[in-house]
Amino acid sequence: MKAAIGVIGLGRMAQALVQPLLERGDLDPADLIAVVGSEARVQSLRSELPEGISLHVAASEPAQQVWHVPLQLLAVKPQQLDAVAAAAPAQVAGKPLLISVLAGVSLQRLQQLFPHHRCVRAVPNTPSLVGAGLTALAWGEGVGSDQQSKVLDLFRTVGEVLELPEAKLDAFLALTSSGPAFVAVVAEAMADGAVAAGLPRALAHRLSHRTLAGTAALLQGRELHPAVLKDMVSSPGGTTIAGLRVLEESGLRSALIEAVIAAAERSRELA
Repeated sequence: MKAAIGVIGLGRMAQALVQPLLERGDLDPADLIAVVGSEARVQSLRSELPEGISLHVAASEPAQQVWHVPLQLLAVKPQQLDAVAAAAPAQVAGKPLLISVLAGVSLQRLQQLFPHHRCVRAVPNTPSLVGAGLTALAWGEGVGSDQQSKVLDLFRTVGEVLELPEAKLDAFLALTSSGPAFVAVVAEAMADGAVAAGLPRALAHRLSHRTLAGTAALLQGRELHPAVLKDMVSSPGGTTIAGLRVLEESGLRSALIEAVIAAAERSRELA
């Protein structure tokens, strides 16, 4: 990327985005300015990140530098947004780009709070922490092609990137951002079942995780419809169809559908 980046809220997701750039040399530590909530957090990050990064407590005067960097990543908690906007300078030159990863905060609201910026909404998910993420981007008014390229490059460091209309972000978030929690519940439940069937706990968890990862790789690698894979491993009168019958009786399919819908509706409410 070879461009300075300002980060407001250097939590796990923001670190996942900038760490690969630092490691590859695409971002010089001296070109990264980050603002965090406390001096204790500054000291903690200094032990985790390369030397040369400018780290500042939000309430300090040097923290204002972050608002004058051409590309800014807004990664605070949604409930901190109003306080962050109130602390931003009244005037910012050059229409810098503000990328928000805050769930449920619309482009319209971002533009109202940060009128001197061009705004982008990004919805990354937690697998981004291991480079296997999915991110959706919705562009605000006035974001040019050069700025779009920089944003795309930033999020491609942690996975696949899609450009979507903002109206589609709630459904995207429900599936990809809430989805890992739903999958984690399935993984835990499968491991519990294996323990009940006689496997040791640690082995059950490891096998459950590998089974989910391998299944996802097979579905994606062979471009299989899930129903095709289900039928591939369901022999007449066999073990798999017996288990599938229990899942259908228990309403697992319907529960997962409703969970995604509920997450999407909650995202719309937050907006």
